[in-house]
Amino acid sequence: MPNDSTFNRRHETPPAAQPSTRGALMRGWAKKGVAALALAAGFVPLAYAQNAPASGASEKLSATDQQFVQDAGTAGATEIAASKLALTKSSDAQVKRFAERMIADHAKLARNLDVLAKRHGITAPASADSSVVGSLQNLQGADFDKAYIDKVAVGGHQKAVELFKQESENGNDAQLKGAAAKALPIIEHHYQMAQQLAKAKA
Repeated sequence: MPNDSTFNRRHETPPAAQPSTRGALMRGWAKKGVAALALAAGFVPLAYAQNAPASGASEKLSATDQQFVQDAGTAGATEIAASKLALTKSSDAQVKRFAERMIADHAKLARNLDVLAKRHGITAPASADSSVVGSLQNLQGADFDKAYIDKVAVGGHQKAVELFKQESENGNDAQLKGAAAKALPIIEHHYQMAQQLAKAKA
């Protein structure tokens, strides 16, 4: 017969789920299920990497895969740097919410990419594209918003979708290819958000 502690554990009331603090950042775009999708973006590739063998570095990446790591790392760093500028240079609440979301999501994706890259003896770049970020430095208000949306939110994510799609279909390393495939729906969702933002501010 089970003892009292076993009985109590079986009949404990599960703790109440805590409301997501990120919901406020997605006002204007949020639909049922989007919050969970966004949160998963940061953890799926990392989980994929953590399941890989841990016995030292894996085989050296092909030139194509190495280029993906470089391009994806730079793209993510550019999104983060430009979005941080948006928090101080934009006066539009919707633009700032979008920027906050990009900083959070791309920081997670960058960490996950670096985990995979280091398994192959390389480091994903953490430096932004200075030409893109530099072009935003001296802009303010509506002028900044237009340039940020055009160059980074829409333009940057359009390129990122193609980059991750190409790797997910034609990558040589199974881990990197799988991680790109799992991250692709998130990048595509960012692109859709950016298009909606551009339409709202047109």
